[in-house]
Amino acid sequence: MIKADTLLTGGWLVTMDAERRLIEDGAVAVQGGRIVALGTASDLAERVQAENRVDCTGHIIFPGLIDVHAHAGHGLVKSIGMHGGDRWEEICGEVYTQASPPAFWRAEARLAALERLRFGVTTGVSLLGGGDTIMRTDRPEHASAHCRGVAEVGTRSLVAVGPTRAPHPRTYADWEGGQRRTYPVTFQAQMQTCAEIVEAWHGSHGGRIGIAMLYPVLRNEHEEGMDPADYAAACDQVQEVRAFAREKGLVFTQDGHWRGSVRRAEGLGLLGPDALLSHCIDLHEDEIELIVESGTRVAHNPSANASIAGRCPATEILARGGSVALGSDATAPDRSGDMFRHMQQAMHYHRRHHRDADVLPIGQVLEMCTIGAARALGMDKEVGSLEVGKAADLVTMDLRRPHLYPPNMPLHRLVCFANGNDVSNVMVGGEMVLSEGCPTRVSEAEILEEAAREAELMIDRIGARADLALPEGIWGREGGQP
Repeated sequence: MIKADTLLTGGWLVTMDAERRLIEDGAVAVQGGRIVALGTASDLAERVQAENRVDCTGHIIFPGLIDVHAHAGHGLVKSIGMHGGDRWEEICGEVYTQASPPAFWRAEARLAALERLRFGVTTGVSLLGGGDTIMRTDRPEHASAHCRGVAEVGTRSLVAVGPTRAPHPRTYADWEGGQRRTYPVTFQAQMQTCAEIVEAWHGSHGGRIGIAMLYPVLRNEHEEGMDPADYAAACDQVQEVRAFAREKGLVFTQDGHWRGSVRRAEGLGLLGPDALLSHCIDLHEDEIELIVESGTRVAHNPSANASIAGRCPATEILARGGSVALGSDATAPDRSGDMFRHMQQAMHYHRRHHRDADVLPIGQVLEMCTIGAARALGMDKEVGSLEVGKAADLVTMDLRRPHLYPPNMPLHRLVCFANGNDVSNVMVGGEMVLSEGCPTRVSEAEILEEAAREAELMIDRIGARADLALPEGIWGREGGQP
């Protein structure tokens, strides 16, 4: 007889194991945070003695979803200034360097983690800021506040930290005592901050919090518009960050590859199976080969603005045996962390390009945010599928809803018709952190109140009240008149 803390029984089981088994009237037994048995409900009823039984009749049970690219901080900025040309990015830059004390990062982390939890995303990558000039690594307090916030909610997170690119120093500010104080920050100071963050947080909270290293994408001097000395310094710096990531066994990631930058990354020695390159739009043929041959992973964000500016050849990379996983790029500035939305977007994005409705079938796109995503992060021995011995990260969804009926073809209902708000229960490491749609560790009302308060303070610090107004032309007609 197998002893278990919890037995989930009676639902459709989507294992995402090597055989991609779908088990009707299935069951999963969990003990000590790990899966100890799975199979049919009738089989496990005879073999498992469980302290707690969860009736999943009418539900589908699947591995926790994984989001391989998103941004910490964006949850409190969201769409502010998005209609003002580059204004949204300007706001991010100002907020993340000048107007975001640790309380901001804790509030945003809790909000973003709760959003992920409610959407069935048990693991996510979060860049501590929004790009090459706005990483919040002047001091470790900001990353620590973020990591604590995520840990309180109970999801897994891989937090990407790193320095801005040359030239340095960069000017940052804090708000101790409510007063703004500015100070210069060097590359070496940011590297020291990153080292302290890695030491304090990587592998903490039972492995739920991990740290990755990031350095901005480098193209060439002409495209960068940089002084030759600054560009040379940036090349030296990215190699130092890459070497540090290898030394510590961390994922190395970059945000925004396109049109020749992968070739440049290869020349700098940045590629490899522990490298995760985001967006990767309009790659040249030789760059696709470099990615596949080096085992480099790609974070494809089909709902992002970059995927409007160009196309990520995700299907071509997958066809050659390469690794592509899905990211939300949330919440910047018009997309959420709902991975169901991004699965559906990915399918239509590539089918439209190839003019072929059979491209990127539903099972393959589900792989891209479960076992394929886990593999891209080097976590596939622990999460990404429902298998005996793996961490019990799983999600249940009640299919007894009008938009998910009739009750046949459950995999199709899951990928093509579901949305994040259909999630009913979420288990992370054997702990039920969402039960019947309600978080078990934290108060949702308290998190929302805290997020609203910190957002108001942030808006006042940067004087962005005008950026909240509806812009002209939002209705598509001048003045909103018919």
